[in-house]
Amino acid sequence: MRFRDRVDAGRRLAERLGHLRAEDTVVLGLPRGGVPVAFEVARALAAPLDVILVRKLGVPSHSELGFGAIGEDGVRVVHDDIVRMSRVDEDDLADVQRREEAELARQARRFRGGRERIPLAGRTAVVVDDGVATGATAAAACRVARAQDAARVVLAVPVAPPDAAEELRAEVDELVCLSVPSVFFAVGEWYQDFSQTTDEEVVDLLRRSSTARSGPGAGP
Repeated sequence: MRFRDRVDAGRRLAERLGHLRAEDTVVLGLPRGGVPVAFEVARALAAPLDVILVRKLGVPSHSELGFGAIGEDGVRVVHDDIVRMSRVDEDDLADVQRREEAELARQARRFRGGRERIPLAGRTAVVVDDGVATGATAAAACRVARAQDAARVVLAVPVAPPDAAEELRAEVDELVCLSVPSVFFAVGEWYQDFSQTTDEEVVDLLRRSSTARSGPGAGP
């Protein structure tokens, strides 16, 4: 299954998530590319939209290869097999983590603009990304949602490789994945348009979602 772009992926994903309309749901997009997908899901579910902040820890000599991820509330996920294969030592790991922690703080200021996080306690958290590669980032995001006392955590993604999808099932109450191709190299190969999402687009989508829900009787 290929997707035209992130909007198309979000709309198709939303069709599989209709059963969540009856729950007290918060949709959480992973910046940056996961937010356009999450925006469509949140709109279809009439649910509030927020970002869930996680940063990939990339191998210093090959930053596209993630050996783990960190998230808000001190969450940290590391794939030991990738660390061993890439020979990342503790000093390298610490340097990468410090840089990504600084970027995590910057994103929180940039995307939320001082606004408090939407509370997850007792609610269903739907974590959305534009796809999964190793699964470390998605796993960290789901653990952040758990740390914020979500009653249920649902991970919703358009595409993931079989091994990562299987591992992620253990992290969540429900996994919704539209495509699990047996041959998988990168998320972008499953999109016709996989152009980069900017910070400005993320901020605009969060604003539009909030404005759409700010009428009389709208919840947080």
